[in-house]
Amino acid sequence: MSDANEVSIVREPIAVPTVEQALRATNQHYEFPPTFFARFLDRRLKYSSGLYLTPGATLDDAQTEKLHFIAKLLDVRSGSRLLDIGCGWGSLSLFMAEEYGCRVTGVTPSRAQADHIRKCASTIGVEGRIDVIVGPFSEVPIEVGFDAVTMVGSINHMPNQDDVLAKVHGLMHDEARLYLSESCFRSASKYKEFARRPGTLQVTEGIFGFAEMHPLSTLVRVVEDTGLSLTGVTDLTWHFKRTVNDWIERAVRERQAIEDIVPGMSEPLLEYLRTTNLAWGYTTKQYALTAVRSRLGVAGLT
Repeated sequence: MSDANEVSIVREPIAVPTVEQALRATNQHYEFPPTFFARFLDRRLKYSSGLYLTPGATLDDAQTEKLHFIAKLLDVRSGSRLLDIGCGWGSLSLFMAEEYGCRVTGVTPSRAQADHIRKCASTIGVEGRIDVIVGPFSEVPIEVGFDAVTMVGSINHMPNQDDVLAKVHGLMHDEARLYLSESCFRSASKYKEFARRPGTLQVTEGIFGFAEMHPLSTLVRVVEDTGLSLTGVTDLTWHFKRTVNDWIERAVRERQAIEDIVPGMSEPLLEYLRTTNLAWGYTTKQYALTAVRSRLGVAGLT
């Protein structure tokens, strides 16, 4: 993501980190305490785009709508086995277990996130339907046979995306569905021009430690190369821009509280959020992909 006013600077690509290097770098952000994220996210601590269906929708409304949207695309129901890769603070895992009766396996590299999810699951009475695995997805052992898989804003933190999607394919039974959403460069040419600019690096390295955005065409290629059938693409860019606007308003209002929790982080957080919103539609987009483990696809899935 990059400011449109920056001087054009093209840098040589850096060496791709190992899984362990990416894990250590990324956890510096995601292992901040949940109280930090609670100051600018919604009540579920969902750290991805909402879905604003009405003019007066609040951030909490939009995030709830987004979770129902994902559930509909995946066609989950009571007893469905769901794998939530990069489950964050558990917003999707907990929601699918509580609202839809799914049996959920969440995977996170952050022990702090795993502890938070287990505590919340116990509080709302769904601990028997949620299992949380700690570690990099590409390395942890997981039983096969899932009905649905979600990757919400997680694949950009994984340097070995082809291997990751191949593993996902192997864990799905026939007719199982995948929902993958991610921030992308709006084209391959934009990727070449902006991937190594300072504004992009401030987000992908300065905040997240490791993240690598690609154009949508790259994600489509990776998904299709696994043998999955692509069934739909949804443009969520406008919704994510509005989501980040809400995060900015909260972060400004809670600036001192954020500083008290993680000293020195309030300004970098706001810079990251503002840089992100400058980039939407110009250099970056937000897409959701759906795919199915089937040669024919699924009728009616959009």
